[in-house]
Amino acid sequence: MSTDLPAQVTRTREGRPATVLEAIAEALWEEMERDERVFLLGEDIGAYGGAFKVTRGFIDRFGSARVIDTPISEGGFTGAAAGAAHMGLRPVVEMQFMDFISPAYDVLTNYIATSLYRGAGPLPLVVRGPVGGGNRGGPFHSQNVEMAFFHTPGLKIVYPSTPRDAKGLLKSAIRDDNPVIFEEHKGLYRAPYCRELLPRDDYAIPLGKARTALEGEDLTIVTYGLMVHRSLEAAAELAKDRIRAEVIDLRTLLPLDEDGIVASVQKTGKLLVVHEDTRTGGIAGEIAMRVNERAFEWLDGPILRVTAIDAPVPFSGELEDYFLPSVADVVTAGRYLFRY
Repeated sequence: MSTDLPAQVTRTREGRPATVLEAIAEALWEEMERDERVFLLGEDIGAYGGAFKVTRGFIDRFGSARVIDTPISEGGFTGAAAGAAHMGLRPVVEMQFMDFISPAYDVLTNYIATSLYRGAGPLPLVVRGPVGGGNRGGPFHSQNVEMAFFHTPGLKIVYPSTPRDAKGLLKSAIRDDNPVIFEEHKGLYRAPYCRELLPRDDYAIPLGKARTALEGEDLTIVTYGLMVHRSLEAAAELAKDRIRAEVIDLRTLLPLDEDGIVASVQKTGKLLVVHEDTRTGGIAGEIAMRVNERAFEWLDGPILRVTAIDAPVPFSGELEDYFLPSVADVVTAGRYLFRY
């Protein structure tokens, strides 16, 4: 088998800024080299290298026994991954698009998530793949699926926004003994504004800990994924009005860093939640309730949210732009909340 490194896993070694896609590829490559129990399975991930070329060249290095092309049967190969995890392996399942995870909902929620609780032992597996709109993919290739699984005890949900976090969080997810759903916004895969130098040494970022993407004192913006970058743009606009917004990047949605959110709200007194997922049943409602329970006396105004509209993701470009939260939407909500 070849020992040559594919192009998407050489950025860190060459000292060049990595994209989110390259960071994910590096995490997979390094974990497969570190632990022979780690293997990949999914549609077209072998010779084709995956729909977004995350695993291009992996089969040449690790072989078809560890980079497994599957039939179009998400429920079947996710169940196979569960069986492998029971036998001591650490599978990483790729959903070609996370929209296609729905056939695996039964095995994920009824079997995999409950395994440890039922005394069947831990199930160390990761289900990863691209999510999110803005790419004119229509309703079948643009969804955010996090809240379909947020209600399920036993699962962890990760949603990074930067290359450094994508690599460090994926490493932690693969090493975790619990099943993890790892969402990757396709709009960040090769975004020119989302590149950074990664540490040369091995590192992992703990799951369940948010980060402060921007310090501020006047209001808190809690967000994740692509919306971190739109919220930072909005914060720059708000700064022109002398409104200093603090931006909290959740990174992990389940478990939720409740302490980190509350600490920021206690500092600013105002909370705005921004997410690309649709409004009804979105994580904004859960965050608002937890802040209401733990930090109501610190609030100096209503809790607001900026989200997508309650509709399937439109295929029309103009409709999709209207459907998705914009920088202008966040700025408008931030100004209103500050002046409330």
